[in-house]
Amino acid sequence: MNEKLECIQINIPTSTTTKPELPETGTKSEASCTISCKGWLQIQSVLWDFCKEDSSRVIFPLKVGLAVLLVTLLILFQAPYQVFGIGPNIVWAILTAVLVFEYTVGATFNRGFNRALGSLLAGILAIVVAQTALSSGHVAEPIIIGLSIFFIAVVTSFMKMWPSLVQYEYGFRVILLTYCLIIVSGYRMGNPIRTMIDRLYTIAIGGIVSVLVNVSVFPIWAGEQLHRELVTNFESLADSLEECVKKYLDEGSEKSKFTSASADDFADEVAYKKCQSALNSGPKLETLANSAKWEPPHGRFLQFLYPWSQYVEVGAVLRHCAYEVMALHSIVHSEIQAPYNLRVAFRSEIQEASKQAAELVRILGRDISSMKWSLKNSHIKSVHSSTERLQRSMHLHSYLLTATFESPVPHINPSKPLLNLSHTLTSSTLYHLPDQMGTVELKYPKKNSSNPLAQNIPIEQAIKKQLRRQHSWPSRDQVGAFEEEDYLLPRMRTLESTAALSLANFTSSLVEFVARVDHLIEAVDKLSRMAKFKPDEYIVEGD
Repeated sequence: MNEKLECIQINIPTSTTTKPELPETGTKSEASCTISCKGWLQIQSVLWDFCKEDSSRVIFPLKVGLAVLLVTLLILFQAPYQVFGIGPNIVWAILTAVLVFEYTVGATFNRGFNRALGSLLAGILAIVVAQTALSSGHVAEPIIIGLSIFFIAVVTSFMKMWPSLVQYEYGFRVILLTYCLIIVSGYRMGNPIRTMIDRLYTIAIGGIVSVLVNVSVFPIWAGEQLHRELVTNFESLADSLEECVKKYLDEGSEKSKFTSASADDFADEVAYKKCQSALNSGPKLETLANSAKWEPPHGRFLQFLYPWSQYVEVGAVLRHCAYEVMALHSIVHSEIQAPYNLRVAFRSEIQEASKQAAELVRILGRDISSMKWSLKNSHIKSVHSSTERLQRSMHLHSYLLTATFESPVPHINPSKPLLNLSHTLTSSTLYHLPDQMGTVELKYPKKNSSNPLAQNIPIEQAIKKQLRRQHSWPSRDQVGAFEEEDYLLPRMRTLESTAALSLANFTSSLVEFVARVDHLIEAVDKLSRMAKFKPDEYIVEGD
């Protein structure tokens, strides 16, 4: 028994099982610490990139903190108590500073005006209703006050939805809030006039501090923001056009194929994002224009009643041009593509037209940026002449896109549809099969032939070779499906013609873009006259 007990004691070493667990615990803690450090570094990197992109994102919160600090110090030193005799309602000054302070100076002026006017109107209404209710007796007083609150809530909520009064939505909300506070507090304390005066004083203190801080400390002007945003949209649209045309013409080699996978990823392309940013800039431009109207003359915009609304109109015309660039992007990434050789045939004309159009858009953007009118008639003429050359080339070489031939099976009635297609089919003559097959000739079978397509086996093989060389629509994996058709040659020529017409669609969208640029020139010219742009010194009269 003693030997067994000794064996039992020897075979249970508790220390050997616990020792390996200690380094595992340390490893887990080190791994979690490493993960947390990496997460913190990633957060710092994201924050740094966010602030580096626009320095005003750091300035604005610091200005808000400074404004709230100043109002709080006034309250702590009891200056408003001594000067204005304001009671405990002085806390409304802090609320006003927080609610009025906006990102731009114009938005701060707009919000402060809405708050001041709304509080004044609400105070006047509250005093009138309170005095009327007080003279009506103790029984009718709460009824009149309750009905008035219901009526004011209905009217203000309805008016702020009116289209022309949407910009004063904050003012109507202040009217409802201030009216309820004044009339309820006046009913309980019996002095609504004193409550209204205290409210106006506190709003004045908070609003004045917010405006002074926003204007004097690194002011962010809505007019400057609107000006830069519009110029950026011009540059983005020109870059997007050039990159789109370059991709359409240069990436059509034999190794390049337009597949559904690439079509799903084209939204991540830089050129597409630039065009999309120009399309989505409409609400931002309108908001900045509404805020800029409240700003005093400043910087380069010293003209009173500066035409900020014309910036919105120019942006709307620019978006109409961006729609065509977006259509070009959709053609570039569509599954139906023109053969690369056909695109190369019109490369010089397409490149010249797109280059001239993009350069004209850039000139317009630079004119707005520098506030000088430097556009010459020669620039417009060069764009029109390059577009006319493209149209003339498409007209003279239209035989490369379409060609009409008769049905290869004489016993088929031409008036009836052939494989759900018309008997008159179109095809790209750039890929004439007799020229590619050498000595192979197309011979139609006779009516009494039992197998009308027995003599056309070499033609089918030639079509398959052509599809292997041609990386366009239809794709190579569709050949097997076509081999089962009874009329292979007309079917393939129809598909080739449909693919070739993709080029015509691309060029027509490019021509339409140039046509819309003419309207853009008119809009920018109107802006230059309304904003009194300076003429460029290098412009020669009569050019």
